[in-house]
Amino acid sequence: MSSNHSDSFTNAKQQAAAGFLHDLWTRKDRCAALPDDQRPADRGQGYAVQAAFAKIHGSPVSGWKIAATSVDGQRHIGVDGPLAGRIYHDRMLPVGADVSLKSNLMHVAEIEFAFSFAKALTPRAQPYSVDEVLAAVAAVHPSIEIPDSRYADFVTVGAPQLIADNACACYFILGQAANDWKTFDYLNQSIHVTLNGEAIDSGYGRNVLGDPRVALTWIINELSSLGIAMEVGQFVTTGTCRVPVKVNPGDEVSANFGVLGKVSCRFSD
Repeated sequence: MSSNHSDSFTNAKQQAAAGFLHDLWTRKDRCAALPDDQRPADRGQGYAVQAAFAKIHGSPVSGWKIAATSVDGQRHIGVDGPLAGRIYHDRMLPVGADVSLKSNLMHVAEIEFAFSFAKALTPRAQPYSVDEVLAAVAAVHPSIEIPDSRYADFVTVGAPQLIADNACACYFILGQAANDWKTFDYLNQSIHVTLNGEAIDSGYGRNVLGDPRVALTWIINELSSLGIAMEVGQFVTTGTCRVPVKVNPGDEVSANFGVLGKVSCRFSD
């Protein structure tokens, strides 16, 4: 990409792209891609659109998500690494919620570890270590993400446009805080998942960039590089720990994280 292209991606174009996506978000509609002159050409431009979207949307940012934390997930959406996205307060749902799939393109539930923060981690030049990040964590929560995309063919649009679209964020269910998170075996402890009461393949933390604590540290450093702090009270959901569960109206998904607790939701038209 030429510097001219980068320089030409002006604030006005960022705002236009954010407005275009927010209109789709509001109408629960989708597009093939952003208009040519509003299309981010690299990750940095994608994050600039995402930040502009946040200002338009106005709802507080409750937390952050990581998309594409497995090689299979990255291959599926055609990216070469994980992506960060905002989760808004007005898209948070309670445990056991009934989630409408009426306008949802993906029809999946993702079983995830979420880490909430007791201390802020502010941007800095030196990368944060895993130990530094974990020292700021308040608790771990079982969670379910219900992603969606504003692109009709989200597997082909590429990382910059996916980042602009909040890394496929939509609805999110945050389970209760667990206090026994420091001694939990994130690599080997199975997360038991059921669909309509029937057991399906378990999840494992090792499916999340090898370790969800590593994924957590990745996003702290990704945000730091963008000049963004992880604030007290915010959380990070680190990505699905098993293949996303395909769901349809009438289905119920539940995940048992052992000492970390349980989380569930239902789906409707």
